[in-house]
Amino acid sequence: MAELDNCCSTQLIDGDGEFNVVGLDNFMRTTNFSNCGLSYAVVAIMGPQSSGKSTLLNHLFHTNFREMDAYRGRSQTTKGIWIAHCVGIEPFTIAMDLEGTDGRERGEDDTTFEKQSALFALAIADVVLINMWCHDIGREQAANKPLLKTVFQVMMRLFSPRKTTLLFVIRDKTKTPLEYLEPILREDIQKIWNVVSKPAAHKDTPLSEFFNVEVTALSSYEEKEEQFKEQVAELRQRFFNSISPGGLAGDRQGVVPASGFSFSAQQIWKVIKENKDLDLPAHKVMVATVRCEEIANEKFCRLSSDADWLALEEAVQSGSVSGFGRKLSTILETYFSEYDSEAIYFDEGVRNAKRKQLESKALDLVHPAYLKLLGHLRFKSLEGFKSRLDQMLKEGEGFAASAHACTKSCMLEFDQGCADAAIRHTNWDASSVREKLQRDIDAHISSVLNAKLSELVARYEEKLRQSLSEPVESLLDAAERDTWASIRKLLTRQTENAVSEFSTAISSFELDQPSMESMLQGLRDYARNLVVKKAKEQAGKVLILMKDRFSTVFSHDSDLMPRVWTGKEDIKTITKDARSASLRLLAVMAAIRLEEKLDKIENILFSSLMEGTETSPDLLASSKWEEVPPENTLITPVQCKSLWRQFKAETEYIVTQAISAQEAYKRSNNWLPPPWAIAAMIILGFNEFMLLIRNPLYLMFLFVAYLISKAMWVKMDVPGQFEHGTLAGLISISSRFLPTVMNLLKQLAEEAQGHQTPEPPKQQPLVAIQSFRNQSQPNPTSSIPESSVSSNVSVSDSGPEFSNPNLNAEKKHKNS
Repeated sequence: MAELDNCCSTQLIDGDGEFNVVGLDNFMRTTNFSNCGLSYAVVAIMGPQSSGKSTLLNHLFHTNFREMDAYRGRSQTTKGIWIAHCVGIEPFTIAMDLEGTDGRERGEDDTTFEKQSALFALAIADVVLINMWCHDIGREQAANKPLLKTVFQVMMRLFSPRKTTLLFVIRDKTKTPLEYLEPILREDIQKIWNVVSKPAAHKDTPLSEFFNVEVTALSSYEEKEEQFKEQVAELRQRFFNSISPGGLAGDRQGVVPASGFSFSAQQIWKVIKENKDLDLPAHKVMVATVRCEEIANEKFCRLSSDADWLALEEAVQSGSVSGFGRKLSTILETYFSEYDSEAIYFDEGVRNAKRKQLESKALDLVHPAYLKLLGHLRFKSLEGFKSRLDQMLKEGEGFAASAHACTKSCMLEFDQGCADAAIRHTNWDASSVREKLQRDIDAHISSVLNAKLSELVARYEEKLRQSLSEPVESLLDAAERDTWASIRKLLTRQTENAVSEFSTAISSFELDQPSMESMLQGLRDYARNLVVKKAKEQAGKVLILMKDRFSTVFSHDSDLMPRVWTGKEDIKTITKDARSASLRLLAVMAAIRLEEKLDKIENILFSSLMEGTETSPDLLASSKWEEVPPENTLITPVQCKSLWRQFKAETEYIVTQAISAQEAYKRSNNWLPPPWAIAAMIILGFNEFMLLIRNPLYLMFLFVAYLISKAMWVKMDVPGQFEHGTLAGLISISSRFLPTVMNLLKQLAEEAQGHQTPEPPKQQPLVAIQSFRNQSQPNPTSSIPESSVSSNVSVSDSGPEFSNPNLNAEKKHKNS
């Protein structure tokens, strides 16, 4: 009973021709038929109704097909097509019980289902049992004749010869030996084959191309049951290893793998039902296509939801994953191997095509993660390159050597990462990412190179600026005849020093010769432009410099001491010398002379402006200097003429002030009255003089008055006070008179008591002098800049001193 339960008898097609899909799937799942691959066989039985087909199958394969109840009469027992698992037979064998032919239930003319079921059995069965009565052999109208005609006719609808084993089972064998019955049966079969209509392609095809014919005989089940069972047991042994070469089902052309049996059976029945010719090779390809695609889709879906893959994909999103290629290859190989194992028995061409599709879809699924990983590797390698390069540069390594070593290390690291990320089954090329990494590295090298070079250039430009700017400005302020020669010498010396040091500094960058020459030339140009710029700046304020020069020379003597206009100085000569110095400064500022070329600018200016020589045409009525390029011209001739005119107008006041000071000095030092006034005083004062002589008291009083006056004279330094003018002297004396008188009285009182008081220091009349100068001299700021005429006043024991900052600077410069 347990074996009967294991056979899982299932109706495959009902009497109305409906295919039981659910039942078949349940049968395959229950019996584990899907995992059999090609290791299975299908045995079908055909024969007249009530000929004992189900009984034979049940005894032969230990199935539980429904059998006819002899006590209820002969009637249709099996309706449609049933299948069952043949218990205890290896390989896996399916028994297929077909509805009997020539049944009265369907009627005489209803042979459609007979033909359809026969064609279905021939299409999927490896062995077809033809169940026939022994007494029908050799009879023209035997029941097996219509059955064989049906089998042969429907076989023609298979487009390719599928060699099926026809096992004729002779039931209820009589005493006639089988060796006599078999030739007669084979002759009858051949006759039926010869008369059956065939397509043109198989008109002359022999029966052996389509069928292997086997014959066996069984005793009557009802009369000789024991003998029947023994003979069935012997026949059962022939179904063991039936798919082996030489076995009953050995010729297995176009067999469908077990996993595709359900779909194949459905499609075959569908084609048969639609009354179409059945092309088994095409059907085999179609089944393989559908099943392989189903298997591939199932594997792809499982791969998409695989926990290991999802974890790997998530890990890749946040950074590089060690062993990515190995791990992913293992996951892919698992599903590819499962596909291969499940699709191995299907058509090779279809199987391989679907596998490639599966590989393509799977690789498309994982490719973004692979690219993401390459992106992480590129970023990591690039950041490592930047870090290592910065570290090596900080340690003082050469730039080119550092860049080369870091690039090599970075690319090696990236290549190792790519090798670690490489996936089997692919030929993915990481060269594009590698090229992008190389471009990024080159761009960073270029950026750092430019930054370092810019830093070096800026450093040496600043060094040039410090070494040239102030010295050039000082030389231009001095404006001597050798100013430009000194500037050229200074420029050459500083430039060559900077270029030499800069060339050594950039040697580690291993620049090509044109680039290095370009940078060195740029440094030279910067130095030259720096001098030119400074010269232009100084030329822009040439008028101020000329007035400062004039003021310095005019207001100071050869020892750079401030002049005191006492009336002995030759103001005309001094004025000419000061103007010559200013004009020489203008000549220096008029043009840039960085090339050793002689020019006539100074001669032209002196002849035209100082000497007043009339030339025709006017040499200064031009916008350029002879032998001087326009780009080297700072002040044009016509501008020089205009500047000189303005200069003379603005310095005229200084000369006028000097002349006025001389005259004032002369007047202040001539304090005695004229001779006629002295004579008048003697004549008119004769009586008073005689009165003094006659009275000694008056003489004593006059003597005391003289002593007091003399003391007051000495104390207040009256001659010194009048050196700066009469009004200034009077103001100073008036301010000092009362304190001096008080000091004398105090001193006399202390001497009378035997004490001596130290003489207080002399009070310098600085305030009075300045007050006098402010009152006596008009404000010159309207015509002369403050810087050109202002001076600082300092007081010494001998009187006030005047100093000029420009004069002191020039003195220091000359002394140095």
